[in-house]
Amino acid sequence: MRILLLASAFNSLTQRVFTELVDRGHAVAVELAATTGPGTEAEAVRRHAPDLVLAPMLTSVLPPEVFSAVPCLIVHPGPPGDRGPSALDRALADGVDTWGVTVLQAEAELDAGPVWASAAFPVPAGLGKSDVYRGELADAAVAAVLSAVRRFSSGAGPLPGDPGASGPGWRPYLRQEDRRIDWFTEPTESVLRTLRAADSRPGVLDTLLGAEWYLHGGHREDTLRGLPGEVVATRDGALCRATVDGAVWIPELRARRRPQGPPTWRLPATTALGERLPADVPEVPAPLWPRAGDADRTWADIRYDEDGSAGFLRFSFPGGAMSTDQCRRLLAAYRYARTRPTDVLVLGPARDFFSNGIHLGVIEAAEDPAAESWANIRAIDDLVEAVVTTTDRLVVSALPGNAAAGGVMLALAADEVWCREGAVLNPHYRLMGLTGSELWTYLLPRRVGAEAARRLTRAALPLSAASAHRAGLVDRVVEATPAGFASEVARLAVRLTRSAHLPARVAEKKALRERDEAVRRLADHRAEELAAMRRTFLDPRAPYHALRSAFVRKARPAATPEHLARYTTAGYAPSRVSDL
Repeated sequence: MRILLLASAFNSLTQRVFTELVDRGHAVAVELAATTGPGTEAEAVRRHAPDLVLAPMLTSVLPPEVFSAVPCLIVHPGPPGDRGPSALDRALADGVDTWGVTVLQAEAELDAGPVWASAAFPVPAGLGKSDVYRGELADAAVAAVLSAVRRFSSGAGPLPGDPGASGPGWRPYLRQEDRRIDWFTEPTESVLRTLRAADSRPGVLDTLLGAEWYLHGGHREDTLRGLPGEVVATRDGALCRATVDGAVWIPELRARRRPQGPPTWRLPATTALGERLPADVPEVPAPLWPRAGDADRTWADIRYDEDGSAGFLRFSFPGGAMSTDQCRRLLAAYRYARTRPTDVLVLGPARDFFSNGIHLGVIEAAEDPAAESWANIRAIDDLVEAVVTTTDRLVVSALPGNAAAGGVMLALAADEVWCREGAVLNPHYRLMGLTGSELWTYLLPRRVGAEAARRLTRAALPLSAASAHRAGLVDRVVEATPAGFASEVARLAVRLTRSAHLPARVAEKKALRERDEAVRRLADHRAEELAAMRRTFLDPRAPYHALRSAFVRKARPAATPEHLARYTTAGYAPSRVSDL
């Protein structure tokens, strides 16, 4: 079928639905809703002439002239009968343990059309909204979308009866007034629920150190204490704020936008606070390798652990972006992991994003963005090079969630790439006006061949885990839930350490690295890539600067990018067999 995706943004869920539909043989195009004003969606439908319109993520109301012209199915992040714009926020704020996704037909009354499919999913305790959205909710949404598309293509029509008759009904937008935290009365658990229900957007508006901020993210701290609301410590860019019975870590802040002022964006909390942060607030580090049970008592964005001769270096950075500081700290942790007597080293988070490369938000906020861009790209290059040159053990990249740009290349630096079946990969740079670094000119052709590498980087389209596996970017697709991925990876890694072929594989990789170095040195790949990147960073007229600014400020594009607005069919992802 010809399916048009109408979305407010080509976000993680839209990309996931796009890749899953293309993988199943549908011709799929994307239009970003309301990019140029009224009538945009209707004109897009006339131009594309789709059999079906799907809206995986829509923050605006679909005009009647669209859903009266062609069947339109809306993905609502709530179970049948739930209606309203803050469905997942309210679910997490209420502390539910099960939630759902509904695919319903667009009609004049919002979220009240016939139901075509629905799927329930568990809500693990202690997670933020964005993590659940990209994990459990996305898995359920894909299952419901595929079911609805099958029903539509077969002519079966919507589900019979009224599946939403017993649902929670209409619930209004969750306003900041409803999210307000009273630090002097609310216990830690209540504070965490509020923070987690708004962790990516919109955040929780609060007053801190003489200014108004949106708080983003929340993690429990069980040992530090202080006066309620007081900043009692910092750690790796995050701040620890006391509650009436404990404390919470808040990784990011966003300054409240001033009237008529420019948009603001999320930053590491200490970076956002700058000189407002009192000098006497201590930096309290967390152990890289905590004792059993201690990891649950405090927050850290980098952890190390072992199981037999398998080492696990886990990291989790908000939004998958990696600043200069984060890259350097992860490199130091990686170097430590290399000193351990392990046979297999697994690199990757327990869940959610793997990496999206350099931190455009921190770069944009820097006094000299060009200099910070240069520092950030060299820091992530150092990390990638350390992984590539590890020849005394097998290194595995484990991707529980999405990766993009330099984050994909970081994954490819390992000997094996294991990817959860729900992950989406974007192995390209050009949409940010960059030629790319992270040794991509070595790593990507090594995996898929030179011609396929060119196709992937020029297409600038997302790949599902299955397509990435077919292309040769991924060695193993791990069938696991978001919550079960880490334990499955641990099981597979321990099994790999017991393989009789492991010593031979390590010897083979060392010999291959030496042969590749004799053909062309890594230093030459790196120097050539960095020279091009430096020219871009230092050129104030380079598109990168405007694209970066628009990205971090979430500026609405004037029109849907051309590469999305044309129909994509199965086969856009190169096959390793045909391209090598």
